[in-house]
Amino acid sequence: MTLTRLGTDKYNDIKLLFKDVFMNPPWNDDWSNDAQLNEYLLDLTGNRNSYPLGLYDGDKLIGISLGSIMHWCTGTEYYIYEFCISRERQGQGLGTQFLHMIEDYMRDMGLDHIFLQTENSVPAYRFYTKNGFSELEGHVSLVKKL
Repeated sequence: MTLTRLGTDKYNDIKLLFKDVFMNPPWNDDWSNDAQLNEYLLDLTGNRNSYPLGLYDGDKLIGISLGSIMHWCTGTEYYIYEFCISRERQGQGLGTQFLHMIEDYMRDMGLDHIFLQTENSVPAYRFYTKNGFSELEGHVSLVKKL
């Protein structure tokens, strides 16, 4: 398994893996609007601070971490917006291996934290807590429908 920073040349591979994972259980997200999905993925991969990472088994992309490098008063962090392992490779410990590889990579870059958000009612919550992530005390996510 190898960890690689993903360039724009890997956009279609990212998109295919993203759709396959998130349009199926347990997420069942509706990404049928291809234009909306393209804009979303460009939001996550096409900015100055974007830092998309891929997990490869040989030449096959089997995992993605779509994140960015964020500078904050407490240090620099890697903010993960989307993280997944291909459905056919889930349950084999690859997600944990991928996270550990990301931690080592970011630590070597001098970063201080990895930050992410997830819902506490989905399997990802248990996955992240099992891998050493904890809830940020006093932190709350807010949204307002327009």
